[in-house]
Amino acid sequence: MDISQPSAATKAASLEKRYGDDAIPAAGPWNDHISLLLSHRSIRGYRTDALPEGTLETLIAAAQSAATSSNLQTWSVIAVTDPEKKAAIAKVSNNQKHIEQCPLFLAWIADISRNQRLGAEEGVELEVMPYLETYLVAAIDASLAAQNATVAAESLGLSCVYIGAMRNDTLKVAEVLGLPPGTMGVFGMCVGYALPTVTNEVKPRLPQSVVLHHNTYGAPNERADRDAYDAKMTAFSQRHEMSQDNWTKRVIGRMGKIAALSGRHTLVSALNALGFPLK
Repeated sequence: MDISQPSAATKAASLEKRYGDDAIPAAGPWNDHISLLLSHRSIRGYRTDALPEGTLETLIAAAQSAATSSNLQTWSVIAVTDPEKKAAIAKVSNNQKHIEQCPLFLAWIADISRNQRLGAEEGVELEVMPYLETYLVAAIDASLAAQNATVAAESLGLSCVYIGAMRNDTLKVAEVLGLPPGTMGVFGMCVGYALPTVTNEVKPRLPQSVVLHHNTYGAPNERADRDAYDAKMTAFSQRHEMSQDNWTKRVIGRMGKIAALSGRHTLVSALNALGFPLK
C-alpha cells in the first residue's frame, strides 16, 4: 500500500508546537496519527450539541483495545449525561463548568468488583484482591483505556479534557454514580465539540533531554533546560491570560502545600472505605 509521508516541514511544525523552536527533537518515521497525537490540547469550553449516534460505543471499542494487565480488564467507565449528576461531579471538581457543558462526561473507574464477583460465583478466594498491586493494575488499566478513547475522540474532531479533581471527594463520586465496593472513580473526561471561542494553543512540554534517559537515569543539563522551559511557559501563560507563572512556580504551587490536594490527601482512607484495603 502506498501511503504518502508527511513532509519534513509538517513534521517540524508539529514538533515545534509541542516543544518550541529551540528544543525540536529529531523527527524520525512519521504519519498523520503521530501529528494528531502531538496536536492534543485540553479543551475547557464545549458546545452542547449531541454527539453523532454510536460515538460513545466507538470510543469504548477503542478504549477496550488498549493493553490490559493479564487481560484482567479491571476497569469500567460510566457515561454520564444526566445534568444533575454532572452538576454534582462539577461541584466536587472545583466547580469546573465544562463538566456541565459537555454533552458526554466519562467517569473512568478502577474496578476490581467484577472479578470479586467472579471469584465469589466460582467459589474461589482471590487472595491478591487486598494488595496495592491489584489497585495499581486497575488504575493503570483505566488510564490506558481512557487515553485510547481520547485519541479516538480527537481523530473524530472531538475534544477532551481529563478531570483529576474528581478525586477531591471519591466517596461523594461513588455515591453519585452508585459505585459498588471494589470500585473507585480514578478521573473523569469531558467529551464534545469545542466552542469556537476556545483558541488555546498546544501547550509546550519539557524538552526530551529532561525526560528521556539512555540506559541509566541522568539529566546533567536539567537546571538549564528547566530555566529555558520556564521562560517558554511564562510566555505561553501570558498569551492565554492565565496566571503568569513559570513551570517551576506551578510545580511548587501544586506540590508545596497539602492544601493544594483539595482533599485528596485523604485518598488512602477513602480507598479503604471503597473496598481497597491496600496491603
